[in-house]
Amino acid sequence: MKGACTLVGITWDQAWHVLERAVARGLARKHANAIARIGVDDKAFRKGHRYLTIVNDVDRGTVEFVSEGREKASLAAFYESRTPEQITGIDAIAMDMWEPYVQATLEAVPLASSKIVFDRFHVMQHMTEAVDVVRRRENRQLLAEDDGRLKGTKYLWIASKENVHPKRRTEFSFLRGSDLKTARAWAIKENLRHLWSFRVEGWARRFFSQWSGWALRSRLEPVKAVARMIDRRLDNIVTFCRHQLTNAVAEGLNSKIMAIKRRAGGYRNVANFKDVIYFYCGGLRLYP
Repeated sequence: MKGACTLVGITWDQAWHVLERAVARGLARKHANAIARIGVDDKAFRKGHRYLTIVNDVDRGTVEFVSEGREKASLAAFYESRTPEQITGIDAIAMDMWEPYVQATLEAVPLASSKIVFDRFHVMQHMTEAVDVVRRRENRQLLAEDDGRLKGTKYLWIASKENVHPKRRTEFSFLRGSDLKTARAWAIKENLRHLWSFRVEGWARRFFSQWSGWALRSRLEPVKAVARMIDRRLDNIVTFCRHQLTNAVAEGLNSKIMAIKRRAGGYRNVANFKDVIYFYCGGLRLYP
C-alpha cells in the first residue's frame, strides 16, 4: 500500500480509509443468497492463541464471514447473521473436529447432524501425527542400541508414498519392508486414505470396521488412540460419501491470507486484518 500512496500522493491513513469504505460498500452490496456448501476454519491472528473464525463459500471460493476467536459464539455469530431461509438452504458444512464449532452448528442448522462433514485432511493429520509419535519413540530406543535406521527419516514417514523424493525411494522401500513399528504405523495410516474412496456410507463403515480392527490390534498406542477418536466421530466422517466435501477451499484461502499477512508484516488490529481479508478474499464489488 505504501507504493500506491506514493503514486497517488496520499497518506497511508487516507489510503486505509479508502480500503475501509470499499469493503463496507462491497459487504453492503453482497447479495445475501443462501450458501449451499460452507467451509469453517480458524486462522491464527497472532501468537498467544488468538484466532479468527473464517466461514467460506466452498463453491465460489470466497470468504463470507470473519469473527474473532474460535469459540462456539464465534461461529454462532455467522449463523445469527443469516435469515431462516438462508440457514435452511445450507446443505453441507465442512469443518475440523473442533467441538465448539460442532455445537454451534448443531444448534443453528436444521438436520445438521447429517450435514456436517469432518474434513478428511484434518483426520489424516491426526493419523500422521500418531505415526510421528511412534517414530520418535522408536528412534530413541534404536539409538540407545546404536541403530540409526530412523535417524533423519521424519519426512519420509509423514509424506504419502507418492510424495517421497525420488532419491530416497529405495531407502524408504527398504524401511517400509522392515519390522519397524514405524513401518507398521505408516502402513495403517496409508490404508486409512481408502476410507474416502467410497461413495456409499455402508461400504465406508464396513471398510472402517476392518481398518479399526487392524489399528486396535497394532499394539501402537498413538495409532489406537486415533482409531478410537475416528470411531467416535465416524458419523460425520462418512457423510463425505454423500456430500463429497472437504475444506480444501479453506486451506487455499488460508494460504492467501498468510501471504497477505506476511507482506504486511502482520496486523496489530483485528478489525484491520478482517478488512484486508474481506478486501482480497471476499469476492466483493468494491468500486463506487
